[in-house]
Amino acid sequence: MKILAAIGGGLAGAVALTLLHEVTRRLDKDAPRMDLLGMDALSRGIKKVGAEIPEAANLYKLTLAGDIISNAMYYSIAAAGNKKYVVPKGTFLGLAAGLGALFLPKTAGLNPKHSNKTLKTQLLTTSFYLMGGVIASLVAKELEKREDGTERKREKKVKQLIEMLKSKS
Repeated sequence: MKILAAIGGGLAGAVALTLLHEVTRRLDKDAPRMDLLGMDALSRGIKKVGAEIPEAANLYKLTLAGDIISNAMYYSIAAAGNKKYVVPKGTFLGLAAGLGALFLPKTAGLNPKHSNKTLKTQLLTTSFYLMGGVIASLVAKELEKREDGTERKREKKVKQLIEMLKSKS
């Protein structure tokens, strides 16, 4: 697939994932709190390099931006290689990210309750990442299709122009 389609798809999946997290955390006490998990991870990293940790509002914004950028890059991998497998790869990547969000925090020394608080939290965590992967792959496929259509139209116009120039010579 083309790189712009891959990046666009990855960005769509990352934004969808972030919106799901942000809306759900405001409506449901059992929602995954990946914002808190990310803020904790970022704070630890900042401490390790000896820098000053920003105030909570700025730390939240940095975390949100980092989440969108890293998830966009991750989800864009779904569009790499053969177009035929974009949706299965996006689905697999989403599921892998969701399971990683469940099992990696404790290993990394972070508070696992942000993604594992209840069974409902675990299911939401996994399903949100899964949806992000599916959305990323579907958008990438659609962007690729549109790019291909635009290229064909351009090629057709160029051929018409060449034919017109030949006929005038």
